[in-house]
Amino acid sequence: MKKWTFLALTLAILLLLGACGKKEESSSSATSDDKTITIKHELGEAKVKENPDKVVVFDFGVLDTLDELGVKVDGVPQAAVPPYLEDYKNSDYTNVGSLKEPDFEAIHSLKPDVIFISARQADLYDEFAEIAPTVYIPVDSTDYVNSFKSNMNTIAKIFNKEDEMKKELAEVDKEVKSIQEETESLDSNALVIMGSSEDISVFGPESRFGIIHDVFGFKPADDGIEKSTHGQKVTYEYVKEQNPGILFVIDRDAAFDPKASIKESFENDLVKKTQAFKDDRIIYLNGAEWYLSGGGLQSMRHMIEDAKKAL
Repeated sequence: MKKWTFLALTLAILLLLGACGKKEESSSSATSDDKTITIKHELGEAKVKENPDKVVVFDFGVLDTLDELGVKVDGVPQAAVPPYLEDYKNSDYTNVGSLKEPDFEAIHSLKPDVIFISARQADLYDEFAEIAPTVYIPVDSTDYVNSFKSNMNTIAKIFNKEDEMKKELAEVDKEVKSIQEETESLDSNALVIMGSSEDISVFGPESRFGIIHDVFGFKPADDGIEKSTHGQKVTYEYVKEQNPGILFVIDRDAAFDPKASIKESFENDLVKKTQAFKDDRIIYLNGAEWYLSGGGLQSMRHMIEDAKKAL
């Protein structure tokens, strides 16, 4: 009788262990099947794990946005990080090269779950995609707001931040509308210039900084400016002839050196003859935010504040 009792007990234990093993196998299978999101973009498509763990960012607008949303980043091109994002220059983050010269060995060693790139790295897309799913996040200057919103919603979808993003974009819409209401009846026209110690270039509607005209509604001083990314080179005589009521000046040198300033060289005898100078309406725009990290949540907020200064 004891023998049968022992056999029954042994059989019961074996059955129990078998059941536990099945449960553990099922649980493991569920966790290994991570949810992926397919992101289609101009250069292809990327199957990205939802809430990716290892993130490499080559666009400072995306970095700006992830910083605002509290998303952890692992790899950043530390060669020219905007001052307001300078925390990403410390050793907690892997330096993955520069905007134009990625360190593919460093990127590969990180084994990222996703890589974000923009127009500056577009030619290298295939090399990035060989390492990890790569999402191309460009900003279309001819349709700035819709392009910006599309990019923000893509990021929100990947990191499950859609509720936060909805509130952020609603606030952007509110601020933009308030500026448009004022510029609609504004008599003064505006000229957008990017300057350095060497030369100056102008930007009109549907150009790199066309948001000032196309979105905020400032009337252009010159309707004949060519649409471009790099701007149309001009002279200070041109600025005097156009005689804008408002001058928006992007300081390119300050984008790379916070101590740099073109104000002294820009406000020369010719510029002093413009209505903008006489009315104290030369608005110096932060080079880092306008030139390096445009298209991010924080930089958009700063652009809005800059537009308000002109009003």
